[in-house]
Amino acid sequence: MPIFVVHEHHARHLHFDFRLEMEGVLKSWAVPKGPSMNPEEKRLAVMVEDHTLEYGTFEGAIPEGQYGAGRVVIWDKGTYDLIGGGMAEGKIEFLLKGRKLRGIFVLTKMKGKEKKWLLIKKKDEYADPFFRLKTVLIL
Repeated sequence: MPIFVVHEHHARHLHFDFRLEMEGVLKSWAVPKGPSMNPEEKRLAVMVEDHTLEYGTFEGAIPEGQYGAGRVVIWDKGTYDLIGGGMAEGKIEFLLKGRKLRGIFVLTKMKGKEKKWLLIKKKDEYADPFFRLKTVLIL
């Protein structure tokens, strides 16, 4: 079963890296406001470079002077089932089975925007209209 991981990344600006195991790598999106369990909140997800599967367990500090310098912790992780779509279609629908993120989500590519996608929680039994994102690290 493929994995997903969400890294809380305290770089120049706090953001969350959402990663899905696909095609032997972790396909990755930077989500500035972090994922949401509220179906009314569409979150910008900017596609970034693929990462190795081993990166799915990384936590620690990326040294100053290196790309992405700052602290990284695993905010959530688990497995997922692909429901439909794919990278080529510009729409990926999947069922997350994590500690914090559960249920059906969709990543959909924004028209005319090469690397910009939206991460959206679908309405299901796990949806939470009162969801508030909580960070793991307090700096």
